[in-house]
Amino acid sequence: MPPGNAAEFEAQRTYLTAVAYRMLGNRSEAEDAVQEAWLRYAQQTEEIRDVRGWLTTVTARICLDQLNSARVRRAAYPGQWLPAYVVDPDAGPAELAERADQISVALLVVLERLTPEQRVALVLHDAFAVPFDEVATVLDTTPAAARQHASRARRAVADGGIKHTAGVAEQRRVLNAFLTAAQSGDVVALAAVLAPEVVAISDGGGLVRTALNVVGGADKVARFYTGLLGRKLAGVTDIKVDPVLVNGGAAMLLRGTRPDGVPLLAVLTVAVDEGRITGLFNQQNPEKLLLGDL
Repeated sequence: MPPGNAAEFEAQRTYLTAVAYRMLGNRSEAEDAVQEAWLRYAQQTEEIRDVRGWLTTVTARICLDQLNSARVRRAAYPGQWLPAYVVDPDAGPAELAERADQISVALLVVLERLTPEQRVALVLHDAFAVPFDEVATVLDTTPAAARQHASRARRAVADGGIKHTAGVAEQRRVLNAFLTAAQSGDVVALAAVLAPEVVAISDGGGLVRTALNVVGGADKVARFYTGLLGRKLAGVTDIKVDPVLVNGGAAMLLRGTRPDGVPLLAVLTVAVDEGRITGLFNQQNPEKLLLGDL
């Protein structure tokens, strides 16, 4: 196969985008990284024996550079950071099966706490079975050091505190119960579907007013969302709540018009374990919401 062959690259694009998205947590940035990998691939004049391996290494290096730059940008990010959401219409079992390999928002939030090197090592080795000697090449280190990065990343993910084990049907049931209780102002019913260690994270990106800090604990989260979805939505007109999917997980899309005429747009998704919510992720940054035809 001649170097820089477009058909050979396109055969790897979906795989490379999956790799990049797990590293960056942003679909458009992942697609940009893959496009940059294509430009480098197209300029190659030497024969490439293992096209997938070569492209994986190049894409991972591009992502590593972006992660290092992102650490500086996110240090100045207003409030909490959540990954950009790709929001899809709610789907049936067959469609969900096709999306079964998507990474949850909960895991992306935990991955954000890792160092760039840890994240790259974990994604490449654990998610895509890239050998540690190749991971070491990406990180410009030794295989032993690459293995250590992955090991530390696994421990950090395990200790991340946001357990997410429920299937989509269970996620939908719990999310519906949560919204019903929150809108009715029933703090007791609301707390009943929240795990004691639940965390609520909101991202407005400085463009929409949201909680700047993580809200933790069942009682505090219950009271926060009772106010948010109860009293604060009282003046919103034309409000519409639709079940949607975010990264293959259950979510709710809220739309309406605020009293000052500013549109309301928010997507709430959850992490669920043993019938209770362990994480609530409220994305309101319009620049991070890709709604497609919704």
